[in-house]
Amino acid sequence: MMTALAHEVIPVTDDKPVSELDEILWQTWKALDLPEGYRAEIIEGAIEVSPTGRRRHTVLINRLRRALDAHLAGTDHAPYQDGNVIFRRKSWIPDIFVAPEDLDEIPDEEDLGVDAAGVPMVIEVVSPGRRNIERDRVRKRREYARAGIAVYVIIDDFDAEGVVLVLTAPNPKKATYEDEHRVPYGADAVIPSGPAKGFAIDDAITRA
Repeated sequence: MMTALAHEVIPVTDDKPVSELDEILWQTWKALDLPEGYRAEIIEGAIEVSPTGRRRHTVLINRLRRALDAHLAGTDHAPYQDGNVIFRRKSWIPDIFVAPEDLDEIPDEEDLGVDAAGVPMVIEVVSPGRRNIERDRVRKRREYARAGIAVYVIIDDFDAEGVVLVLTAPNPKKATYEDEHRVPYGADAVIPSGPAKGFAIDDAITRA
């Protein structure tokens, strides 16, 4: 018996045809058997394999996760790591994403992860290296906007002396976020909307 989801999540279905390339990439991604310490994502027409982050990357993610756990305590949302966010034969693994406390509410069609329609916020911590930086600042920014994810946060050690970028108001057709707040390390970057509204990414999180 089907019941209404508490968060009224409408899964992303094939309302328009998936390209042959997307389908090939999807089937290839599903068949991958990666060694421990690596992960694979489908980003803008390519499968990208990357290693797990360096120590600084791990430290920042753990600080964020603990702080978000405290901020979201008593709500029906929680922060997650190392999970697949699925959108139309694309798969992303954000460093952190916020979703319903019961992830069974937002399964993707093949039970490989969660449906992007039920994910209101993602966070990426930028890793060193030109391609890593470009992935989070440019390509994932477009992908998350296409999926309509309401809040995308980029924590970037490599922008000036360190910047937290809070992106909101996604425009899926243009693959852009129409609102952008750029906050230097040392100041509070506050999430303006969604389940994590009021959460501040501050110096306690970004400090070296």
